[in-house]
Amino acid sequence: MSDHAHLIRYLKKQHVLSLSASHGDDLWCANCFYVFDAANMAFWLMTEPDTRHGALIQANPRVAGTVNGQPKSVLLIKGVQYRGVIQLLSGERETKARHAYQKRFPVAKKVTAPLWEIMLDEVKMTDNALGFGKKIVWHRSDM
Repeated sequence: MSDHAHLIRYLKKQHVLSLSASHGDDLWCANCFYVFDAANMAFWLMTEPDTRHGALIQANPRVAGTVNGQPKSVLLIKGVQYRGVIQLLSGERETKARHAYQKRFPVAKKVTAPLWEIMLDEVKMTDNALGFGKKIVWHRSDM
């Protein structure tokens, strides 16, 4: 399996990301359920625009965050750091994302919160199961 395929497989298996947003001197983090769009290297997530992180991403769409599990052994550490640009989805893209999101998280069928897309610019995965300190790096220019 290629490094890129390994990275995609990992991101598809996980379902919660941390999202860090900032504007001026204000900085905030949130955890969000997500669906990974591998074809476009993007995360789809649902959040209200009037939350603290929602207000920040509207003021500054540059975001960063992580995706990781909680292993007890350092030898099993796997995780991703990312940065990208977030935007509110609309039209056909929103319809496609909402369908995928509701399929993965059926409870979302009862929620009317908007869907957002984080278009990834850079991803760095650490996977100690492949060898201690093994890094897989991806940049949008790789597409």
